[in-house]
Amino acid sequence: MRLAAIIAAGLLSRAVQTGWPLFDKYLGDALYAAMVYEILRLTAAVSSRNRRAAVAMAILFGIECFQLTLIPARWADSGSFPARIAGRLLGTHFSWGDMVAYVVGVATIRLFPAKDLLH
Repeated sequence: MRLAAIIAAGLLSRAVQTGWPLFDKYLGDALYAAMVYEILRLTAAVSSRNRRAAVAMAILFGIECFQLTLIPARWADSGSFPARIAGRLLGTHFSWGDMVAYVVGVATIRLFPAKDLLH
């Protein structure tokens, strides 16, 4: 349920443009980070909240650094539909602002565990 809400909020943050970069850009990035954390929680790939946060950050920072290779940008511009989708999902431009948004997203979801929200 929480994962669905995070995904819906992330899509909404991209669909509704306010002209305010914190909402239009970075809220979606923070929600993307929260989604990665939540997927790790649901798959039980990592049991400890601190370790899950660290693994999520490693994944997110790895994806962001992969953008420096320009491979996702080339995929996004390719003639192949699956490659274009992959390029868009991975992102095409490295940004330190994205890194900050990922930290905010993971820290926020880490501080508010799912069980605490259900009581």
